[in-house]
Amino acid sequence: MKVALLMVATALALPGTAHAAPAAPGTADRPVLSAAEAAPYRQANYFRLSGTYAAPTEDPWHPHPIRTPRRPDFVVHAGDSVQRAVNAAFAAGGRHRRYLKILPGTYTGTVFIPAGTPPLTIYGAGRPEDVRIEFTLDAIATPAAWAAQVNPSGQYVAGDPAWDMFQSCATRTSANVGLCATVVWAQSPDLQLRNMTITNTLLDTVDRGTHQALALRTDDDRTQLERMRLVSRQDTFLANANDPARIARVSVRDSYVEGDTDFVFGRAATVFEHTRFHLVSSRKPSGGVIFAPNTAPAFPYGFLVRHCLLTADAAYRTTPTGHFGRAWDQGASTTGYLPGITPNGQLVIRDSYLGAGFDTARPWSPAATTARPFAARTDPGRDLDDPNFNRLWEYRNLGESARTP
Repeated sequence: MKVALLMVATALALPGTAHAAPAAPGTADRPVLSAAEAAPYRQANYFRLSGTYAAPTEDPWHPHPIRTPRRPDFVVHAGDSVQRAVNAAFAAGGRHRRYLKILPGTYTGTVFIPAGTPPLTIYGAGRPEDVRIEFTLDAIATPAAWAAQVNPSGQYVAGDPAWDMFQSCATRTSANVGLCATVVWAQSPDLQLRNMTITNTLLDTVDRGTHQALALRTDDDRTQLERMRLVSRQDTFLANANDPARIARVSVRDSYVEGDTDFVFGRAATVFEHTRFHLVSSRKPSGGVIFAPNTAPAFPYGFLVRHCLLTADAAYRTTPTGHFGRAWDQGASTTGYLPGITPNGQLVIRDSYLGAGFDTARPWSPAATTARPFAARTDPGRDLDDPNFNRLWEYRNLGESARTP
């Protein structure tokens, strides 16, 4: 991870490095921001507001580096249950931050962090690779099958803090469990996760069809990730807001995310810095997609990717068919995209290194749910939030995939 991010820093520090990005406004297939247009897309604006989209509150959030104490409140040893430690933190209550340290080892099973948990920092000892939380889940499972798989020995029981989260999935009336197929799921605000690997081990055991398999899902405000490794194939990381009417903010730094389809997605206002996103072909050999933002249509800030590295594996580098991203268009499968009503994913990739393996002529794919063709405005004085167009942009990137054919 350090080597990859050093490549970013080196490339961005060298004026005139080969493969510089095209100038603004780019093309309808590959739009580029001008310096003036790019100016508002900075962390302070993504993290300025909280509350509802209809009546947002001025509430600047300035996430500082995650600090860990010498004496944590809870320690999880290899063979222990991370969920039991989370339950203990919930029971401790209060408003001050609690610290949960996980010692090196592999912890198999899900971890649910319910609403009402006090501010919580969960961190691993050693390297991120040394502390591994993993489980195998597939979104096409029925709710009953999911419940039997997740709770074979009563990890979740009535009266436990996370019981309602478990029940909300186990009692679904839908044919499959959907986005409940996540290894770590958090519904509490002010959560910090540091120095761990979370893997949905479904990986390449299934065909190239639609097999959502989340590693991490966060549903509330002011979530911080540092030095994390998130590994799956489809839908690895969901930066979400459980209430679609409310703003949620997420900060991701110094991390690694791997997948093949929409593997960084959701509606939260999320800032990624010094993070590597790696597209793999082992399950789907072509056409993979990294980002699928789902931003509220009238909100100007979705995902900001800054000083990051986008890479693809050897097969993609040989045949460059990868995509940086696409809009999700969640909820519009029956209506089609409705301008101003359907979420319209917003994303800016800026000051980053775009490695080989991506389609440089059309790096943005049609929308996930509706197949809405990608199109961006390139006219003078354009409205960057026009709901009739996409809101996926580039600015001042370098690398093999920053150039146009």
